[in-house]
Amino acid sequence: MASAVSSFLSLSSSSDRLDRLPFRNRNHNNRGIGKLSSAFPHLWNPTDSLLLRHRRPARICCSSTAASSSGSNHQQLKTRRPAEENIREEACRRDEATGSCGFSACYVPFNAPADTAETYSLDDVVYRGRSGGLLDVRHDMTALKRFPGSYWRDLFDSRVGRTTWPYGSGVWSKKEFVLPEIDPDHIVSLFEGNSNLFWAERLGRDHLGGMPDLWVKHCGISHTGSFKDLGMTVLVSQVNRLRRNPLNRPIAGVGCASTGDTSAALSAYCAAAGIPAIVFLPADRISLAQLVQPIANGATVLSIDTDFDGCMRLIREVTAELPIYLANSLNSLRLEGQKTAAIEILQQFDWEVPDWVIVPGGNLGNIYAFYKGFEMCRELELVDRMPRLVCAQAANANPLYLHYKSGWADFKPVIAADTFASAIQIGDPVSIDRAVFALKATDGIVEEATEEELMDAMSLADRTGMFACPHTGVALAALFKLRERGVIGTNDRTIVVSTAHGLKFTQSKVAYHSNEIANMDCRYSNPPVSVKASFGAVMDVLKKKLDGKLGL
Repeated sequence: MASAVSSFLSLSSSSDRLDRLPFRNRNHNNRGIGKLSSAFPHLWNPTDSLLLRHRRPARICCSSTAASSSGSNHQQLKTRRPAEENIREEACRRDEATGSCGFSACYVPFNAPADTAETYSLDDVVYRGRSGGLLDVRHDMTALKRFPGSYWRDLFDSRVGRTTWPYGSGVWSKKEFVLPEIDPDHIVSLFEGNSNLFWAERLGRDHLGGMPDLWVKHCGISHTGSFKDLGMTVLVSQVNRLRRNPLNRPIAGVGCASTGDTSAALSAYCAAAGIPAIVFLPADRISLAQLVQPIANGATVLSIDTDFDGCMRLIREVTAELPIYLANSLNSLRLEGQKTAAIEILQQFDWEVPDWVIVPGGNLGNIYAFYKGFEMCRELELVDRMPRLVCAQAANANPLYLHYKSGWADFKPVIAADTFASAIQIGDPVSIDRAVFALKATDGIVEEATEEELMDAMSLADRTGMFACPHTGVALAALFKLRERGVIGTNDRTIVVSTAHGLKFTQSKVAYHSNEIANMDCRYSNPPVSVKASFGAVMDVLKKKLDGKLGL
């Protein structure tokens, strides 16, 4: 296969369209795997078809006798599990899915020194350190470094797209980097992640000065339609662990304040686990599609006459009094799942690092999560450098942008005004310190987009084959500005992170294409044309619409 790919690449080297596509069949260096696998058989079992690079034929079983009689070195294919056994039960039986192999993680104060004495177990219900600051999940990097980067690359690649529990998930395929000590039977997964990396060929070529290497990471192509699924599978799995034997913690439910997407993800994962979910939503400030999701999943939905920041203050007060586990990004567990999107991007480029990654920012946990994912891979030598990060904010809710423009002077919250990018309509972000740390560490940039800029960018992207949400429009508008200023080069490999599915925000698209938004030109609007039910009327409209294109 490797030689075939090499031949294909050499034949295609003259093609601009194929020059830098992310082929994933490079033969990574496997030296040292044999020695390590003998010491840690739970991680790497070379006889298991889970770890074969090429997909096996469906429903083919191969006995050891037949395999050996072939006279070849082919690895034995795994027989199908017993019909009465489900994939979770199979995972509990399988050796490689049990035990943490000596890997561990704990809570520490955010940005604490390596030798800090203040640590907390992940089984503790704790959200802030003794000083009142945020906590962070810190992994035992010494244990992880016993394996070379090539080992982790091959292990993660081998799990992509499988139904083997829990590794078919894009999050849990990196289990050792996420929650290494959790039992697979406690994991609550909807096979999230593994989202599409969309080559924005036409947008880059026709509207951004001929960019050949522009990509959109569609994190919104997920179970509940947003990237929040990546973090919620981790948080709800840990709650599930705490509520079950042997810990049996008295946790009555899980609660969050939300601008829409967090509540949808929490409600779905709690419903899958049979755990009560409580969500606080700002009244009349989220889309109907976002509102109906927690309702449909059986959550207790409180529509509160305040904004997100007001809902956040209330949920923090409630969780301090009642045995309700807090699910907002104040809880650092979610970031462990969200960071896997960064690792997934590296996988999709065959472990090559992009030049730029642009992330919409509201409560600001996600920009730090991307930093964590990239930095963990760099430290463990899966890759050798970091991309530059860009955080894009709506101008109507831009406290990080103002902080950046002030030269990182004293941070001042703002009162967020209404924005079509409602999921990032946050004026007092919880993760401000995390975001500043991530941006400084990557020589990052913060940019903003007005309402017209974000809606035009979203709509223009739609005209090239996407169906973007307004938050993606914020990131795309930031890209347009950085290209115009020459900050991002024509040939820079650039990733725009799309955080939600456009179908959750159809109201804004309807308003735009109906030219119903006050003080906005809506220059890419495409309203339907009303036509009489006659052949002549239809032909008149089509000839006008296709003037010069019919060749008549």
